[in-house]
Amino acid sequence: MTVVVTGACRGIGEGISERFAREGANVVLASNSERVHDTASRITSATGSKTLPVIVDITNEQAVQELYQSALDAFGRIDISVQNAGIITIDPLDKMSRSDFDRVLQVNTTGVWLCCREAAKHMIMGGNGGRLINTSSGQGRQGFIYTPHYAASKMGVIGITQSLAHELAKYAITVNAFCPGIIESEMWDYNDDSWGKILSTPRKTYAKGELMAEWVAGIPLKRAGTASDVAGLVAFLASADAAYITGQAVNVDGGLIMS
Repeated sequence: MTVVVTGACRGIGEGISERFAREGANVVLASNSERVHDTASRITSATGSKTLPVIVDITNEQAVQELYQSALDAFGRIDISVQNAGIITIDPLDKMSRSDFDRVLQVNTTGVWLCCREAAKHMIMGGNGGRLINTSSGQGRQGFIYTPHYAASKMGVIGITQSLAHELAKYAITVNAFCPGIIESEMWDYNDDSWGKILSTPRKTYAKGELMAEWVAGIPLKRAGTASDVAGLVAFLASADAAYITGQAVNVDGGLIMS
C-alpha cells in the first residue's frame, strides 16, 4: 500500500504519515520545506516502513505531476492520497492583502484540486480503486473572525470533495474530507498568538496560550486535539471498513462543532 501525504513535515501531516507507516504502508511525505527529510527519516527509524520525502509546491501543476510520478516510480502504485497541505493568515478586513487572500486559496483549495486530479489519474490507470482524503477545517463548517479567505478555502475543500465523490465513484475511488478543530500544532500556536493580539483590548490583553485555553474550555471533551486523534480518523477513512463512505466531511474536534 502506498500513501501520499502533503503538508507532511509537521503537525497533522506528520501524524498521519506516521500512522500509515506504523500500519506498514509506503509513505510519500510531501512538503515545501526541507524539514520533510528529517521527518521522513524519523518515521522510517521509528516504524521500519519505507518513506520518500519530496519537496513540492502544490500550487505548481508540473510539480504536482512530478510528485505523483515520483511516488509511482518508487513504489509502483498509489492507493491513498491525503491532501493536507494548508496555510492561514489572520488579519482584519482592512489590513488583509490581496496577495495573502489569493495565496491561501491557492494552497488550501487549488492545491487540493491539483493533487486530487493527479492522484485520481493514477488510481484510475491502476484499476484498483483508491482513497482521496482532503483536509478541511472547522472553518469549513463555520467561518471565524479575521479569516474570510481561510474559511472560503476550507468550505471550498468540502465542495471539491462532494463533487469528486460523485465523479469518481464509478472507479471505486472514495473521496472524503475531515474537519479538524483546535489541534495542538505549530499552526495553532500561530493562531493563538495572532488572534490574541487582534482580539486584545485595553480591558483584556491575552497572554500567550490564554485565548487558546478559553477556546479549549468551550470544547465538550475539554481538551485540544492531537495529530494522533486526526490520524485515527484518516486511517479509518482509508480502510476497507470505510468502503461505503464517500462524499462526507467528518468533524474531529471534541464536539466543538456538532453538525
